[in-house]
This record gives sequence, C-alpha cells and structure tokens, in this order.
Amino acid sequence: MSAETQTLDGQWALITGAGKRIGACIARTLHRAGAGIAIHYRGSEGPAEALAGELNAIRSDSALTVKADLCDTARLDVLLDDITGRTGRLDILVNNASSFYPTPLGSITEAQWDDLVGTNLKAPLFLSQAAEPYLRDHGGVIINIIDIHSQRPLRHHAVYGLAKAGLAMLTRTLARDLAPAIRVNGVSPGAILWPEDSMPEHVKDNIIGQVPMKRAGQPSDIANCVLYLVRDADYVTGQIVAVDGGRSIGW
Repeated sequence: MSAETQTLDGQWALITGAGKRIGACIARTLHRAGAGIAIHYRGSEGPAEALAGELNAIRSDSALTVKADLCDTARLDVLLDDITGRTGRLDILVNNASSFYPTPLGSITEAQWDDLVGTNLKAPLFLSQAAEPYLRDHGGVIINIIDIHSQRPLRHHAVYGLAKAGLAMLTRTLARDLAPAIRVNGVSPGAILWPEDSMPEHVKDNIIGQVPMKRAGQPSDIANCVLYLVRDADYVTGQIVAVDGGRSIGW
C-alpha cells in the first residue's frame, strides 16, 4: 500500500498536552489522516474542549478530552481505562506534554526539578509503560517529542536539557525493549514556536542566524514528521528525527 493511500482509519491516538501549540497541530494532522484523537490536558481545558469540538464537527465522535496530571503515576491506569473504555482501543501514544523554563545554576529548586523531570521524562516513561498492553494489542506506536537541546546544552536550562536527554535515551530503550510489537521513535524540534512569554527580538535573530534554512519552522513541520513515523515508517524504530532547519548540524 502506498503512502498516499494509507490512512489511520479506525485507530485512536492519545496526544498529551494537545490542547494548543504543537500538540494541537499534531492532533489535527493525525485526525485528518483518519485517527480518532484523545486530547489530554492539565490546565488548558478551554483550548482542549474547543479543539475536540472542531474535530468532532469534521467527523462525529472522533475526538474526546481527558484531564490528568501525568506526574501522578498512580492515576495513569485510570486515565487509560477511561480512554479505552470510550474508544475500545489505543494505537498511538504521542508524549508531547512538556514544561520549559530556565533554571540558572545557583538558583535551581527541588520543585523545579520535580516539575521539569516529571513532565519531560517521568511522565513519558510511566505513561508508555501503562499504555504498553493496549498498544501491543494493535501493533502500536509511541512518538516522543524531544528537543535538539537534548544534545546541545541551552544556557540556563540545565534541568530541562537533562530531562530531554533522558527522554532521548528512553526512546531508544523503549524501542529495543518493545520491539517487534511496538515501534518507538522521537522528533526533536528546533526553532518552531517561540516561548509563550516574551523573547527579545535580538535573541530570536541570533537563533535564526544559527539555522541553515534561515527561518523558523512551523508546527506542521513537526506534525507531518509525526504522521510519517506513525503511518508510513513501518521499518523505522529507535530513531530521533531533528526537525530544525539544519540547526543541530551547524551550531
């Protein structure tokens, strides 16, 4: 079957942190390919419900929302039971939810550690573990959204960087341990969306100056790579694709 004719019809995807930004774009892209979407959120109820309404208007009963603190690992089985009780299955897990903010050395707190490592590494590990039986039933796929700074440090982001580096290793580890039943890959975004809090223009210009393509990317660049890894890459596992305009090869 060619890539042009493949669809995700009948499959269900759980996308964490899917109410807005890159997560919402991934949700729309997988939905357009035929998948049903479980939209996870922690605090973004309004955007998540609006996105579910948008998707259900396109295709009835094709999207639902679930609220959860993914760091509360004792509740993950309940979350998955809720989703699969409503969908009947789970085929795709996209670990996208993430906290991101600076933690300059000398001022790092244990609460920051718990949050950044919790959202970026602990939650993907334990959610993948809890989802494994459901995914195994359907030859499922796990996609982890990593970061090019998992390989090259970002100044004043020690905790975030090490958490994403751990997620990169987790991706390879899961791919090895879950094969051949479940494929596991990662996508590492570069300059795609600027942080929601303000960033000085000179900082943005400096970043773009490090990108061979000389421009920022779009959320669709990440979403389309996720779609490829989910739908079209049957013989690809344990790989991390940098979607960064070439930045990671040149700075």
